[in-house]
Amino acid sequence: MSITEQHTRVACDRRILNLGCGYKTSDDPSVVNIDWGIYQRLAKSRVARRVAPVLIGKVRAQRLAALGDNMLVHDLSKGIPAQDASVDAVYHSHLLEHLDRPVAEGFMREILRVLKPGGIQRISVPDLEAAMRAALADLEREEGDHDVYVAAILEQSVRREAHGTSLQSRPRRFIENRILGDARKRGETHQWMYDVKNLSQLLRRTGYVDVRRVTFDESSIEGWDGFGLDRGEDGGEYKPESLYVEARKPG
Repeated sequence: MSITEQHTRVACDRRILNLGCGYKTSDDPSVVNIDWGIYQRLAKSRVARRVAPVLIGKVRAQRLAALGDNMLVHDLSKGIPAQDASVDAVYHSHLLEHLDRPVAEGFMREILRVLKPGGIQRISVPDLEAAMRAALADLEREEGDHDVYVAAILEQSVRREAHGTSLQSRPRRFIENRILGDARKRGETHQWMYDVKNLSQLLRRTGYVDVRRVTFDESSIEGWDGFGLDRGEDGGEYKPESLYVEARKPG
């Protein structure tokens, strides 16, 4: 058996879920990318893939074309499509803050259900502590637009129009808002924010152990950095100013 065949076999023996993946997917055979977004639904339709470039614009069409094949189109509000204790690791990035707090607790318990004993949950969220410290530090400066720092905390909680739609031409904005709804309807607004303290408390409260803060390129998940999910195209951190926390299901 070649080294490549051995790696593929080991990878396929593991199962890692990338929940709410958006267009940030991994083509590693051990990763299943799951989302219910418009890109995923378009990607699963052969007809939609052909007409999408005309309807959604060049940049969005490039994102659509970049989606991998190991992708599952599924509405996570209906639960995670996996059996009890069947998954080695679960990852989600900038998803948890979009859930109402009672829903977030249920989501943590649903992930606990599908993880194997000793399995790892890895979470990336906007770092509330970093945003607050930056805003406080800016209070000491006389010049500059302080609202930039306030926006880092509040803007996405009060946003009315989806960001992607706001960048389109006026006719396209009108059509998208009428068909897809506002930012909250699309699940784009933040319903809560997390720092290392309240996120750790949430994890412990819902049954996890060994909660710890990590960096974007550090993980207890074997081979994590090679999946590229927390790295951008330039090789650096994909979403700077993020908080990364991992926790285990009790063994």
